[in-house]
Amino acid sequence: MMMAVPKVNVTHSLRGRLLWFLLAAITMAAVAQAMIAYSSALNDADQIFDYHMEQMAMSLRSNAPMAATGNTDPNDPGNDEMVVQVWTPDGIQVFRSLSRAELPQRAVLGFSNVRANGTTYRVFSAQTATQTIQIAQDLAVRKRMAGTLALRTVGPIALMAPVLMLVVWWVVSGSLAPVARVQRQLALRKADDLSEVSDADLPDEVRPLVQELNLLFSRVQTAFQAQQNFVADAAHELRTPLAALKLQILSLARADCNEARDVAIGRLAAGVERASRLVEQLLVLARTEAADAKLEPVNLTELAKRAVGDMAGAAQAREIDLGLEQADEATVQGQGDALLILLRNLVDNAVKYTPAGGTVDVSVQAAQAGPRLVVEDSGPGIAPEERERVFHRFYRVPGSEAQGSGLGLAIIRAIAERHGAKLALESSERLGGLKVTVTFAPR
Repeated sequence: MMMAVPKVNVTHSLRGRLLWFLLAAITMAAVAQAMIAYSSALNDADQIFDYHMEQMAMSLRSNAPMAATGNTDPNDPGNDEMVVQVWTPDGIQVFRSLSRAELPQRAVLGFSNVRANGTTYRVFSAQTATQTIQIAQDLAVRKRMAGTLALRTVGPIALMAPVLMLVVWWVVSGSLAPVARVQRQLALRKADDLSEVSDADLPDEVRPLVQELNLLFSRVQTAFQAQQNFVADAAHELRTPLAALKLQILSLARADCNEARDVAIGRLAAGVERASRLVEQLLVLARTEAADAKLEPVNLTELAKRAVGDMAGAAQAREIDLGLEQADEATVQGQGDALLILLRNLVDNAVKYTPAGGTVDVSVQAAQAGPRLVVEDSGPGIAPEERERVFHRFYRVPGSEAQGSGLGLAIIRAIAERHGAKLALESSERLGGLKVTVTFAPR
Protein backbone atom coordinates (compact mmCIF):
# COMPACT_ATOMS: atom_id res chain seq x y z
CA MET A 1 0.00 0.00 0.00
CA MET A 2 1.46 3.29 -1.10
CA MET A 3 1.37 6.21 1.30
CA ALA A 4 0.36 9.64 0.09
CA VAL A 5 3.18 12.12 0.10
CA PRO A 6 2.09 15.49 1.51
CA LYS A 7 2.66 18.49 -0.68
CA VAL A 8 5.20 20.98 0.56
CA ASN A 9 4.62 24.63 -0.13
CA VAL A 10 7.92 26.25 -0.92
CA THR A 11 8.08 29.99 -0.40
CA HIS A 12 10.01 31.67 -3.20
CA SER A 13 11.77 34.55 -1.54
CA LEU A 14 13.59 37.01 -3.80
CA ARG A 15 15.84 37.98 -0.90
CA GLY A 16 16.58 34.33 -0.08
CA ARG A 17 17.36 33.48 -3.70
CA LEU A 18 19.65 36.48 -4.11
CA LEU A 19 21.53 35.73 -0.91
CA TRP A 20 21.78 32.02 -1.67
CA PHE A 21 23.15 32.46 -5.18
CA LEU A 22 25.45 35.36 -4.32
CA LEU A 23 26.89 33.70 -1.23
CA ALA A 24 27.32 30.42 -3.12
CA ALA A 25 29.04 32.29 -5.95
CA ILE A 26 31.35 34.07 -3.49
CA THR A 27 32.20 30.77 -1.78
CA MET A 28 32.97 29.00 -5.07
CA ALA A 29 34.98 31.97 -6.33
CA ALA A 30 36.95 32.16 -3.07
CA VAL A 31 37.70 28.42 -3.13
CA ALA A 32 38.77 28.53 -6.78
CA GLN A 33 40.91 31.61 -6.19
CA ALA A 34 42.48 30.03 -3.11
CA MET A 35 43.32 26.84 -5.02
CA ILE A 36 44.80 28.79 -7.91
CA ALA A 37 46.75 31.06 -5.56
CA TYR A 38 48.01 28.08 -3.55
CA SER A 39 49.14 26.21 -6.67
CA SER A 40 50.76 29.33 -8.11
CA ALA A 41 52.55 30.03 -4.83
CA LEU A 42 53.92 26.49 -4.70
CA ASN A 43 55.12 26.72 -8.28
CA ASP A 44 56.69 30.13 -7.68
CA ALA A 45 58.41 28.86 -4.52
CA ASP A 46 59.87 25.89 -6.43
CA GLN A 47 61.21 28.23 -9.08
CA ILE A 48 62.70 30.51 -6.45
CA PHE A 49 64.37 27.61 -4.61
CA ASP A 50 65.72 26.20 -7.88
CA TYR A 51 67.05 29.60 -8.82
CA HIS A 52 68.68 29.93 -5.38
CA MET A 53 70.39 26.54 -5.75
CA GLU A 54 71.59 27.44 -9.21
CA GLN A 55 73.02 30.74 -8.06
CA MET A 56 74.74 29.05 -5.12
CA ALA A 57 76.38 26.58 -7.49
CA MET A 58 77.46 29.36 -9.80
CA SER A 59 79.03 31.25 -6.87
CA LEU A 60 81.12 28.17 -5.95
CA ARG A 61 82.66 27.82 -9.42
CA SER A 62 86.29 28.89 -9.06
CA ASN A 63 89.74 27.48 -9.61
CA ALA A 64 90.73 27.93 -6.00
CA PRO A 65 91.42 24.70 -4.13
CA MET A 66 88.71 23.65 -1.68
CA ALA A 67 89.26 22.58 1.86
CA ALA A 68 89.52 18.93 2.79
CA THR A 69 86.28 16.98 3.23
CA GLY A 70 84.96 15.63 6.46
CA ASN A 71 83.41 17.03 9.60
CA THR A 72 85.57 19.19 11.69
CA ASP A 73 83.47 18.25 14.72
CA PRO A 74 82.30 14.64 14.88
CA ASN A 75 79.58 15.64 17.39
CA ASP A 76 78.09 18.23 14.99
CA PRO A 77 75.17 16.56 13.18
CA GLY A 78 75.42 19.09 10.33
CA ASN A 79 72.62 20.35 8.08
CA ASP A 80 70.70 17.68 6.19
CA GLU A 81 68.32 20.20 4.63
CA MET A 82 70.96 21.69 2.31
CA VAL A 83 73.98 19.66 1.18
CA VAL A 84 76.91 21.02 -0.85
CA GLN A 85 79.57 18.76 -2.40
CA VAL A 86 82.50 19.50 -4.73
CA TRP A 87 84.30 16.82 -6.75
CA THR A 88 87.43 16.87 -8.84
CA PRO A 89 87.48 15.42 -12.36
CA ASP A 90 89.21 12.38 -10.85
CA GLY A 91 86.25 11.69 -8.59
CA ILE A 92 87.90 12.96 -5.44
CA GLN A 93 85.57 14.87 -3.12
CA VAL A 94 87.37 18.03 -2.17
CA PHE A 95 84.52 19.70 -0.30
CA ARG A 96 81.42 18.57 1.53
CA SER A 97 79.15 20.53 3.85
CA LEU A 98 78.38 19.11 7.26
CA SER A 99 75.59 16.58 6.65
CA ARG A 100 74.74 12.96 7.27
CA ALA A 101 73.24 12.60 3.79
CA GLU A 102 75.22 10.41 1.43
CA LEU A 103 74.68 11.55 -2.16
CA PRO A 104 75.88 9.60 -5.19
CA GLN A 105 79.28 10.57 -6.50
CA ARG A 106 78.11 10.75 -10.07
CA ALA A 107 75.81 13.59 -10.61
CA VAL A 108 73.47 14.32 -13.47
CA LEU A 109 74.18 17.79 -14.73
CA GLY A 110 71.29 20.22 -14.14
CA PHE A 111 68.35 19.42 -11.89
CA SER A 112 67.38 15.95 -10.73
CA ASN A 113 65.76 14.21 -7.77
CA VAL A 114 67.85 11.82 -5.68
CA ARG A 115 66.66 9.42 -2.98
CA ALA A 116 69.05 9.39 0.01
CA ASN A 117 69.00 9.21 3.79
CA GLY A 118 65.35 8.17 3.80
CA THR A 119 64.15 11.22 1.89
CA THR A 120 64.25 12.79 -1.54
CA TYR A 121 66.62 15.58 -2.44
CA ARG A 122 66.36 18.12 -5.17
CA VAL A 123 69.87 18.21 -6.68
CA PHE A 124 71.47 20.70 -8.99
CA SER A 125 74.86 19.81 -10.52
CA ALA A 126 77.23 22.05 -12.44
CA GLN A 127 80.60 21.08 -13.95
CA THR A 128 83.69 23.13 -14.74
CA ALA A 129 87.09 22.14 -16.03
CA THR A 130 88.45 21.65 -12.52
CA GLN A 131 85.46 20.59 -10.42
CA THR A 132 81.89 19.36 -10.23
CA ILE A 133 79.61 21.20 -7.84
CA GLN A 134 76.56 19.52 -6.39
CA ILE A 135 73.85 21.40 -4.44
CA ALA A 136 71.09 19.32 -2.83
CA GLN A 137 68.00 20.35 -0.89
CA ASP A 138 65.56 18.17 1.02
CA LEU A 139 62.22 18.25 -0.88
CA ALA A 140 60.22 17.76 2.32
CA VAL A 141 61.75 20.91 3.74
CA ARG A 142 61.19 22.72 0.45
CA LYS A 143 57.55 21.70 0.34
CA ARG A 144 57.04 22.74 3.94
CA MET A 145 58.52 26.17 3.29
CA ALA A 146 56.60 26.53 0.01
CA GLY A 147 53.37 25.50 1.76
CA THR A 148 53.93 28.16 4.41
CA LEU A 149 54.38 30.81 1.73
CA ALA A 150 51.31 29.57 -0.16
CA LEU A 151 49.16 29.64 2.98
CA ARG A 152 50.23 33.21 3.58
CA THR A 153 48.97 34.00 0.08
CA VAL A 154 45.64 32.21 0.65
CA GLY A 155 45.13 33.76 4.08
CA PRO A 156 43.84 37.15 2.88
CA ILE A 157 41.35 35.39 0.58
CA ALA A 158 40.03 33.32 3.47
CA LEU A 159 39.65 36.47 5.55
CA MET A 160 38.04 38.59 2.83
CA ALA A 161 35.44 36.01 1.75
CA PRO A 162 33.38 36.25 4.99
CA VAL A 163 33.71 40.03 4.92
CA LEU A 164 32.43 40.08 1.34
CA MET A 165 29.54 37.79 2.33
CA LEU A 166 28.55 40.18 5.12
CA VAL A 167 28.70 43.12 2.70
CA VAL A 168 26.49 41.26 0.19
CA TRP A 169 24.04 40.34 2.95
CA TRP A 170 23.85 43.99 4.04
CA VAL A 171 23.49 45.34 0.48
CA VAL A 172 20.76 42.86 -0.51
CA SER A 173 18.83 43.37 2.71
CA GLY A 174 19.11 47.15 2.40
CA SER A 175 18.11 47.13 -1.28
CA LEU A 176 14.97 45.09 -0.57
CA ALA A 177 14.00 47.13 2.50
CA PRO A 178 11.71 49.43 0.41
CA VAL A 179 9.89 46.35 -0.89
CA ALA A 180 9.31 45.21 2.68
CA ARG A 181 8.05 48.73 3.46
CA VAL A 182 5.49 48.50 0.64
CA GLN A 183 4.43 45.08 1.93
CA ARG A 184 3.88 46.52 5.41
CA GLN A 185 1.87 49.42 3.98
CA LEU A 186 -0.44 47.04 2.15
CA ALA A 187 -0.73 44.68 5.13
CA LEU A 188 -1.84 47.51 7.45
CA ARG A 189 -4.46 48.87 5.06
CA LYS A 190 -8.17 48.58 5.54
CA ALA A 191 -10.32 46.95 2.89
CA ASP A 192 -11.71 50.29 1.67
CA ASP A 193 -8.36 52.13 1.60
CA LEU A 194 -7.50 52.55 -2.09
CA SER A 195 -5.04 55.44 -1.73
CA GLU A 196 -1.77 55.33 -3.64
CA VAL A 197 1.19 53.35 -2.36
CA SER A 198 4.35 55.43 -2.05
CA ASP A 199 6.99 54.47 -4.62
CA ALA A 200 9.74 56.62 -3.08
CA ASP A 201 13.20 55.01 -2.91
CA LEU A 202 11.99 51.87 -4.67
CA PRO A 203 14.34 50.06 -7.07
CA ASP A 204 13.75 50.69 -10.76
CA GLU A 205 12.68 47.06 -11.19
CA VAL A 206 9.98 47.33 -8.51
CA ARG A 207 8.71 50.87 -9.10
CA PRO A 208 6.73 49.99 -12.30
CA LEU A 209 4.95 47.22 -10.36
CA VAL A 210 3.91 49.65 -7.63
CA GLN A 211 2.85 52.24 -10.22
CA GLU A 212 0.66 49.68 -11.99
CA LEU A 213 -0.75 48.73 -8.59
CA ASN A 214 -1.64 52.38 -7.97
CA LEU A 215 -3.33 52.56 -11.37
CA LEU A 216 -5.32 49.46 -10.47
CA PHE A 217 -6.32 51.06 -7.15
CA SER A 218 -7.41 54.17 -9.07
CA ARG A 219 -9.57 52.13 -11.46
CA VAL A 220 -11.11 50.17 -8.60
CA GLN A 221 -11.78 53.39 -6.68
CA THR A 222 -13.44 54.89 -9.76
CA ALA A 223 -15.64 51.81 -10.07
CA PHE A 224 -16.53 51.97 -6.36
CA GLN A 225 -17.35 55.67 -6.59
CA ALA A 226 -19.49 55.06 -9.67
CA GLN A 227 -21.33 52.31 -7.83
CA GLN A 228 -21.81 54.47 -4.74
CA ASN A 229 -22.96 57.41 -6.85
CA PHE A 230 -25.36 55.20 -8.74
CA VAL A 231 -26.87 53.79 -5.56
CA ALA A 232 -27.15 57.26 -4.01
CA ASP A 233 -28.61 58.80 -7.16
CA ALA A 234 -31.04 55.95 -7.69
CA ALA A 235 -32.21 56.06 -4.08
CA HIS A 236 -32.63 59.83 -4.25
CA GLU A 237 -34.33 60.12 -7.63
CA LEU A 238 -36.54 57.04 -7.48
CA ARG A 239 -38.11 58.16 -4.23
CA THR A 240 -40.30 60.81 -5.91
CA PRO A 241 -41.48 58.72 -8.92
CA LEU A 242 -42.25 55.75 -6.71
CA ALA A 243 -44.20 57.95 -4.31
CA ALA A 244 -46.12 59.38 -7.28
CA LEU A 245 -46.85 55.88 -8.58
CA LYS A 246 -48.15 54.91 -5.17
CA LEU A 247 -50.50 57.89 -5.13
CA GLN A 248 -51.67 57.15 -8.67
CA ILE A 249 -52.39 53.55 -7.70
CA LEU A 250 -54.46 54.82 -4.77
CA SER A 251 -56.27 57.20 -7.13
CA LEU A 252 -56.97 54.30 -9.47
CA ALA A 253 -58.33 52.23 -6.61
CA ARG A 254 -60.62 55.08 -5.54
CA ALA A 255 -61.93 55.82 -9.02
CA ASP A 256 -65.73 55.44 -8.97
CA CYS A 257 -66.41 55.71 -12.69
CA ASN A 258 -64.88 54.64 -15.97
CA GLU A 259 -63.81 58.17 -16.90
CA ALA A 260 -61.94 58.71 -13.64
CA ARG A 261 -60.43 55.24 -13.93
CA ASP A 262 -59.18 55.96 -17.44
CA VAL A 263 -57.57 59.20 -16.27
CA ALA A 264 -55.88 57.41 -13.36
CA ILE A 265 -54.65 54.64 -15.66
CA GLY A 266 -53.21 57.22 -18.05
CA ARG A 267 -51.43 59.00 -15.24
CA LEU A 268 -50.16 55.68 -13.89
CA ALA A 269 -48.85 54.67 -17.32
CA ALA A 270 -47.09 58.03 -17.72
CA GLY A 271 -45.57 57.66 -14.25
CA VAL A 272 -44.33 54.17 -15.07
CA GLU A 273 -42.86 55.48 -18.33
CA ARG A 274 -41.03 58.29 -16.50
CA ALA A 275 -39.69 55.88 -13.86
CA SER A 276 -38.53 53.45 -16.56
CA ARG A 277 -36.81 56.26 -18.42
CA LEU A 278 -35.11 57.40 -15.23
CA VAL A 279 -33.88 53.88 -14.42
CA GLU A 280 -32.62 53.47 -17.97
CA GLN A 281 -30.65 56.70 -17.84
CA LEU A 282 -29.24 55.85 -14.42
CA LEU A 283 -27.98 52.52 -15.77
CA VAL A 284 -26.47 54.21 -18.83
CA LEU A 285 -24.72 56.77 -16.60
CA ALA A 286 -23.35 54.01 -14.33
CA ARG A 287 -22.01 52.01 -17.30
CA THR A 288 -20.51 55.15 -18.82
CA GLU A 289 -18.62 56.12 -15.67
CA ALA A 290 -17.39 52.63 -14.82
CA ALA A 291 -16.59 51.36 -18.34
CA ASP A 292 -13.00 50.88 -19.35
CA ALA A 293 -13.48 49.54 -22.87
CA LYS A 294 -10.79 49.36 -25.51
CA LEU A 295 -10.73 52.29 -27.95
CA GLU A 296 -11.02 51.63 -31.66
CA PRO A 297 -11.60 53.68 -34.84
CA VAL A 298 -15.19 54.97 -34.99
CA ASN A 299 -16.79 56.59 -38.04
CA LEU A 300 -18.70 59.64 -36.75
CA THR A 301 -20.70 60.00 -39.96
CA GLU A 302 -22.14 56.51 -39.65
CA LEU A 303 -22.99 57.15 -35.99
CA ALA A 304 -24.77 60.41 -36.91
CA LYS A 305 -26.85 58.61 -39.55
CA ARG A 306 -27.84 55.91 -37.06
CA ALA A 307 -28.76 58.43 -34.37
CA VAL A 308 -30.89 60.48 -36.79
CA GLY A 309 -32.60 57.31 -37.97
CA ASP A 310 -33.30 56.15 -34.42
CA MET A 311 -34.85 59.49 -33.44
CA ALA A 312 -36.77 60.04 -36.70
CA GLY A 313 -39.96 58.55 -35.28
CA ALA A 314 -39.99 60.78 -32.20
CA ALA A 315 -39.25 63.85 -34.34
CA GLN A 316 -41.99 62.97 -36.83
CA ALA A 317 -44.50 62.55 -34.00
CA ARG A 318 -43.87 66.16 -33.00
CA GLU A 319 -43.63 67.38 -36.61
CA ILE A 320 -40.00 68.39 -36.12
CA ASP A 321 -37.69 68.61 -39.13
CA LEU A 322 -34.77 66.37 -38.11
CA GLY A 323 -31.95 65.89 -40.60
CA LEU A 324 -28.23 65.49 -41.24
CA GLU A 325 -27.17 68.90 -42.50
CA GLN A 326 -23.44 68.17 -43.03
CA ALA A 327 -21.79 64.77 -43.23
CA ASP A 328 -18.00 65.03 -43.63
CA GLU A 329 -15.98 61.87 -43.35
CA ALA A 330 -14.48 61.85 -39.85
CA THR A 331 -13.02 59.04 -37.75
CA VAL A 332 -11.98 59.15 -34.08
CA GLN A 333 -10.52 56.72 -31.58
CA GLY A 334 -13.25 55.79 -29.17
CA GLN A 335 -15.96 53.40 -28.06
CA GLY A 336 -18.68 53.16 -30.66
CA ASP A 337 -21.54 52.27 -28.29
CA ALA A 338 -20.73 55.11 -25.89
CA LEU A 339 -20.47 57.68 -28.70
CA LEU A 340 -23.80 56.50 -30.09
CA ILE A 341 -25.37 57.04 -26.64
CA LEU A 342 -23.84 60.53 -26.58
CA LEU A 343 -25.26 61.41 -29.98
CA ARG A 344 -28.69 59.93 -29.26
CA ASN A 345 -28.95 61.93 -26.04
CA LEU A 346 -27.99 65.13 -27.85
CA VAL A 347 -30.62 64.56 -30.54
CA ASP A 348 -33.19 63.39 -27.97
CA ASN A 349 -32.71 66.54 -25.88
CA ALA A 350 -32.96 68.73 -28.98
CA VAL A 351 -36.17 67.02 -30.16
CA LYS A 352 -37.66 67.07 -26.65
CA TYR A 353 -37.08 70.79 -26.00
CA THR A 354 -37.84 72.05 -29.51
CA PRO A 355 -41.45 73.20 -30.00
CA ALA A 356 -43.64 71.33 -32.45
CA GLY A 357 -42.90 72.25 -36.05
CA GLY A 358 -39.32 73.26 -35.22
CA THR A 359 -35.99 72.16 -36.70
CA VAL A 360 -33.11 70.00 -35.41
CA ASP A 361 -29.95 69.67 -37.50
CA VAL A 362 -27.03 67.30 -36.94
CA SER A 363 -23.61 67.97 -38.51
CA VAL A 364 -20.33 66.05 -38.72
CA GLN A 365 -17.49 68.44 -39.52
CA ALA A 366 -13.91 67.45 -40.37
CA ALA A 367 -12.04 70.50 -39.05
CA GLN A 368 -8.29 70.99 -38.71
CA ALA A 369 -8.65 71.39 -34.94
CA GLY A 370 -10.29 67.96 -34.80
CA PRO A 371 -13.54 66.28 -35.88
CA ARG A 372 -16.71 67.89 -34.51
CA LEU A 373 -20.25 66.77 -33.81
CA VAL A 374 -22.75 69.64 -33.88
CA VAL A 375 -26.44 69.48 -32.91
CA GLU A 376 -28.53 72.64 -33.36
CA ASP A 377 -32.21 73.24 -32.67
CA SER A 378 -34.79 75.99 -32.89
CA GLY A 379 -35.89 75.62 -29.29
CA PRO A 380 -35.69 78.11 -26.42
CA GLY A 381 -31.97 77.45 -25.80
CA ILE A 382 -30.21 77.74 -22.44
CA ALA A 383 -29.29 81.00 -20.77
CA PRO A 384 -25.49 81.56 -20.45
CA GLU A 385 -25.64 81.53 -16.64
CA GLU A 386 -27.34 78.11 -16.71
CA ARG A 387 -25.02 76.39 -19.21
CA GLU A 388 -22.61 75.03 -16.60
CA ARG A 389 -25.25 73.99 -14.11
CA VAL A 390 -27.19 71.87 -16.63
CA PHE A 391 -24.33 69.36 -16.61
CA HIS A 392 -25.02 68.57 -12.96
CA ARG A 393 -27.02 65.44 -12.34
CA PHE A 394 -30.78 65.85 -12.03
CA TYR A 395 -30.59 69.59 -12.60
CA ARG A 396 -33.27 70.98 -14.88
CA VAL A 397 -33.62 74.53 -16.14
CA PRO A 398 -36.35 76.33 -14.17
CA GLY A 399 -39.56 76.75 -16.16
CA SER A 400 -38.78 73.90 -18.56
CA GLU A 401 -41.98 72.23 -19.76
CA ALA A 402 -40.38 69.11 -21.29
CA GLN A 403 -40.36 65.94 -19.22
CA GLY A 404 -36.95 64.66 -18.19
CA SER A 405 -34.77 63.46 -15.35
CA GLY A 406 -31.89 65.90 -15.74
CA LEU A 407 -29.38 63.16 -16.55
CA GLY A 408 -29.02 63.55 -20.32
CA LEU A 409 -26.32 66.21 -20.36
CA ALA A 410 -24.52 64.58 -17.42
CA ILE A 411 -24.28 61.37 -19.47
CA ILE A 412 -23.12 63.33 -22.53
CA ARG A 413 -20.40 65.12 -20.55
CA ALA A 414 -19.14 61.88 -18.93
CA ILE A 415 -18.78 60.19 -22.33
CA ALA A 416 -17.08 63.25 -23.86
CA GLU A 417 -14.55 63.44 -21.02
CA ARG A 418 -13.72 59.73 -21.38
CA HIS A 419 -12.93 60.36 -25.06
CA GLY A 420 -10.88 63.50 -24.39
CA ALA A 421 -13.40 65.64 -26.26
CA LYS A 422 -14.46 69.23 -25.49
CA LEU A 423 -18.16 69.92 -24.97
CA ALA A 424 -19.49 73.43 -25.60
CA LEU A 425 -22.99 74.94 -25.31
CA GLU A 426 -23.70 78.02 -27.44
CA SER A 427 -26.55 79.87 -29.04
CA SER A 428 -27.36 78.79 -32.60
CA GLU A 429 -27.11 81.81 -34.89
CA ARG A 430 -28.79 79.92 -37.75
CA LEU A 431 -31.73 78.32 -35.90
CA GLY A 432 -31.96 80.54 -32.84
CA GLY A 433 -31.96 77.77 -30.26
CA LEU A 434 -29.18 75.77 -28.61
CA LYS A 435 -26.02 74.67 -30.37
CA VAL A 436 -24.04 71.80 -28.80
CA THR A 437 -20.54 71.15 -30.17
CA VAL A 438 -18.39 68.12 -29.30
CA THR A 439 -14.80 68.61 -30.52
CA PHE A 440 -12.48 65.60 -30.59
CA ALA A 441 -8.69 65.71 -30.54
CA PRO A 442 -7.09 65.54 -34.01
CA ARG A 443 -5.70 62.16 -35.00
